[in-house]
Parts: sequence; C-alpha cells; structure tokens
Amino acid sequence: MSLIGRAKVFGFLMLGVAAILSGCESREMAPLTSESLATPDYRIGPGDSLNIFVWRNPELSMSVPVRPDGKISTPLVEDMQAANKTPTELARDMEVELSKFVQDPIVTIIVNNFVGPFDQQVRVVGEAAQPRAIPYREKMTMLDVMIEVGGLTEFAAGNEAIVVRKFGDETKSFGVRLDDLIKDGDVTANAQVLPGDVLIIPQSWF
Repeated sequence: MSLIGRAKVFGFLMLGVAAILSGCESREMAPLTSESLATPDYRIGPGDSLNIFVWRNPELSMSVPVRPDGKISTPLVEDMQAANKTPTELARDMEVELSKFVQDPIVTIIVNNFVGPFDQQVRVVGEAAQPRAIPYREKMTMLDVMIEVGGLTEFAAGNEAIVVRKFGDETKSFGVRLDDLIKDGDVTANAQVLPGDVLIIPQSWF
C-alpha cells in the first residue's frame, strides 16, 4: 500500500477511535510511567470459559462458556447474566437461584479462558503490525502488548504514541515511548497498562 493509502487508512482508524472515546476528555499528555497501579477486579465477558463448582453437589458442577449474549446456562439455573460481573458476584447470584432447589448452596467460580468485556480489553490502533483488541491480563505492561500485536510497522512513530485511559467519566491521554522500549531496550518505558486502555500509534511522516 502506498504512503498516501496508509495515511487514509490511519485517518479512518482515528475517526473510529474518536467515536469510541467521545465525551468528556482531558488531554493530559504526561508520560505514562511504569509505577505500580491498582488493577480493577476482573469482569467476565462473552467468550470466557467458567469452571463452576457447587460444594457437595458434583452434578451441578461443570465448565460452561459465556455465550455472545453474556449469559450462561447450567442445570437448575437457565440464562443467567454473567458478563460484566466479577466471578464472586456471579457466584453469589447463582447461590440465590440455587437456594430455591438446594439447601445452603456454596458456589465457587474460576475463569479458565480470559476474554473479558470489550470495554475492558486493551485496544491497539494505528501502526502496529497487527492492530487489534487484546484480552487484559493482570500486571500487563506495554512490552506485553507489543508482543501480542507483533511490534511496530516500519512507518510507526513509536515515541509519539499515546495511551487513552478512562477515569470514571473523564478521559486522559498519556505519552508512551515505544521506540525507546523496543529498539533501545529502555525498561523505564515499559509502562503498566490497565483494562480499557486504548493505545494509538501514529505514522511517521519522515
């Protein structure tokens, strides 16, 4: 693809990002640091695989997928909403439903295959080798993200990349130094990422 063609594609990507991130936004272009951040509790999403254990009731214990509509089905509990709940929240909700049939049920839920809700995935757009949404994993860093997307393209302006992050209803942008991290091995540029982060990698014009 020609340079002009790539610029048009990147322009369309940026329009999509703008639509996703519309609303109250504060353009805070401070660098994103590698300091430790509190990670929000994991929330279940469509495509996750759940291991459901009901104490003293092996016939009710099983592994189930979360359907595209965000619900799960198990014996005695049909079409329960699972998406956007933490495993603990879902376990408590299942206990309420099972208590209609089982005396004092105790439910434990373990997530086997992590996908998560779309708004909690890490999305990468622009000049990555394979731009896409990535399931978030605990303590994920910028290096982990770069490995997932296959690094940068030859046209990428890595040190001009930004991370867009939401804090409640407010959105802030932070600068990241991908060239320093990948090409120079500067570990101080290996910032921590959080669920819902959007990494935008612009194109270099020179």
